[in-house]
Amino acid sequence: MADEVLFEFLHMEIVSQFHQSGTKEEKDQCISKLEALGFRVGQSLIERFTKECPRFKDELDTMKFLCKEFWNSVYKRQIDNLRTNHQGVYVLQDNKFKFLILMSTGKQYMESAPRYLAFPCGMIRGALSNLGINCIVTAEVSAMPACKFQIQIQRS
Repeated sequence: MADEVLFEFLHMEIVSQFHQSGTKEEKDQCISKLEALGFRVGQSLIERFTKECPRFKDELDTMKFLCKEFWNSVYKRQIDNLRTNHQGVYVLQDNKFKFLILMSTGKQYMESAPRYLAFPCGMIRGALSNLGINCIVTAEVSAMPACKFQIQIQRS
């Protein structure tokens, strides 16, 4: 319980620090910096979580692991819904995303939601990158605290 609160507090402070420090140009780069930080954290976490796991059969198997095990380890709950078009696009939906629950009291916070989703997007991309899946991850919030993470696999 204490770890969860500390993680939430740390995330809020990191977002606040990146957004409030520096010039106008540095504030514009806030989301990129948060995503890069999340990428590195995702790479490290997935190494630890998959150390003793067998190899995944395919992309869908990897995504299921991400939704169940990875998300549960980080956010203490599973992703609510996983959808795919079987052509390299996956949508992960979390109806009660932990970082948006505290600020979901009104629509005035919708514009600041992307700042709080950059780190998780980077974490997802970093985790998948370390598993050999190159992708682009974007987040969308239509009604708080629900959010969708769209993962588009980059084929080479």
